[in-house]
Amino acid sequence: MFAGYSRELLAAKRSVQSAEAYTLIAGQRPNPVLSMGVSSLNVNRGQGNPNQNGASSIWDKTYNSTLQISQLYERGNKRELRTSVAENAVKASEFDLKETYRRQALAMVTAYYDLKLAQDTVQIQQANVGLYEKTLQAAELRLKAGDVASADVARIRVDALRGKNDLRQAQATLQKAQAQLAYLIGRDQASATLYAEDAWPSLDTDTAVHEGDAWLTQRSDIQAAEVRMRQAEQARKLAESLKTRDLTWSLAYQHFPGQEPGSAPDTVGASVSIPLFINYQYEGEAARAEVDYNIATEAKEQVKAAALAEMRSAKADLEAAIDKNRRFDQNILAEAQKAADAAEFAYQHGAMSVMDLLDARRILRALQLESASVKADYAKSLFAWLAATHQAFNTP
Repeated sequence: MFAGYSRELLAAKRSVQSAEAYTLIAGQRPNPVLSMGVSSLNVNRGQGNPNQNGASSIWDKTYNSTLQISQLYERGNKRELRTSVAENAVKASEFDLKETYRRQALAMVTAYYDLKLAQDTVQIQQANVGLYEKTLQAAELRLKAGDVASADVARIRVDALRGKNDLRQAQATLQKAQAQLAYLIGRDQASATLYAEDAWPSLDTDTAVHEGDAWLTQRSDIQAAEVRMRQAEQARKLAESLKTRDLTWSLAYQHFPGQEPGSAPDTVGASVSIPLFINYQYEGEAARAEVDYNIATEAKEQVKAAALAEMRSAKADLEAAIDKNRRFDQNILAEAQKAADAAEFAYQHGAMSVMDLLDARRILRALQLESASVKADYAKSLFAWLAATHQAFNTP
C-alpha cells in the first residue's frame, strides 16, 4: 500500500521515466535535411521562360529547380558520450528512487509509532480521568458525611478537570498522528480508521550498534552521488568533443533545361561543409562542464559525510533509548506504581493528605507517559539506525 500510493515515490518514478526517455533522444543520429528550390524565374510576363530547344511543357521551362539532401555527420564520439550521460542520469534517478523509498519508509515507520504513542497516551489519560472521577465521587460522599474538608474535594475536582483537558489534548494529538500516517500511505479519506495494532519492538540486546563503514557504499544516496560524478565526467568529455568539427555532407540534383541547344538539363553534385572555429571554440561549455564535475565530486563527499553523520546520530539516539528503556522496564515504573498504590492505601485509611495523594498520582501518570515516549523513541531510533546503515528499507 505504501509503495503504491506514496506521492513522493510516484514523483521519483516519474523522474526515472523522464530520464529513460532522454536516453532515446541522446542516442539518435541527426536527421537528414531535404531542401527544394526553384530559381531563374523570368519576371517578364510577356516573355515567360521559353525553352530555346522549342519545348513548352512545365517540366521543360527554363526554371532552375534543385533537390538537395544534407546529413550532419558527428565526430568525436558525441552521440556515444550523450548516450553515456543519459544512461548515467537514468541510473542516478533509479538510486534516487531507492533513496526516496528509504526516507519515506522511515517517515512512515516514524508516523506509525507516533500514532501508537498517541494511542497509548490517550489510554493513560482515559484511565487517569476515570480514576479521578471515582475519587471525586467518593470524596463528595465523604464530604456529605463530614469525613473530608471541602477544600480537599475542590483540589480533587481541579485535578479531575485538568485530567480531562489532558485527555482532550491527547485526542487531538492522536487525530494529527492519524492524518500524518494517512498522508504517507495514501489513505487521506480514511485517517480516522487508522489504528496501530503492533506491540512496541522488544528491547533487542543483540542489536549491533557500531560504527563500521561496510554499509556506506551500499547506501542509495551515495551510489546516486557516485553515478552523478561519472555522469559529470562524461559530460566533461562531451564538452571537449564539441571542439571536434562535425561535417555536413550534401547531395544535390539539379534540373535546368534550355540553357544551350542540345545540352543535358539534369546534373548532380555533392558538397561538404566544415565549421570554422574562428570566433569561438566552445570554451564556455568546457569551463561549465569542468565546474559541474567539481560540483559532483564535492557533492559525493558531502553526501558521504551526511550519511556518516546520520548514522552516528542514529547510533547515539539508539544507545540512549536502549538505556532509558532498560531503566524504565527494570526499576522506574515498578517503583512508581508501588508508591502510588501505597499512597492510595494511606489516603483511604486517613494516613495521607489529599495533596500527597494527588502528587503521587501526578508522578505516576507522568512516568507512564514518559515510559510510552521512551518506548516510541526506542522504536523510531531502532529503525532510523537500521535505515541509516542499509539494514532496512532498501528495495522499493
